Amino acid sequence: MAKHSDTSWKQDHPSTLFSNSVQKADRMLKHAKSHPEEMAIEHAFDQIKHAENARLNAEQYGEHLDTVQQNKEYLEQIKQQLHEMKENMSGQ
Repeated sequence: MAKHSDTSWKQDHPSTLFSNSVQKADRMLKHAKSHPEEMAIEHAFDQIKHAENARLNAEQYGEHLDTVQQNKEYLEQIKQQLHEMKENMSGQ
């Protein structure tokens, strides 16, 4: 039987990594909403970039594409909300 890393094999799975990245982006969006500072918004955008890289890996892996698509759509919503927050901050 093949040995896996010390972490669970599910944590190593590209679609799981993408899901985790989207969840983290969501948490960072909520933080930016409660602390509307430029730094919080930039950290959330950085996490979105990380999640988009994880999405590419998950799509290349080619499994659980329905879940990947759902997370992709949710990530786009998060990104849109962050763009709106950033525009509102620069408009003030």
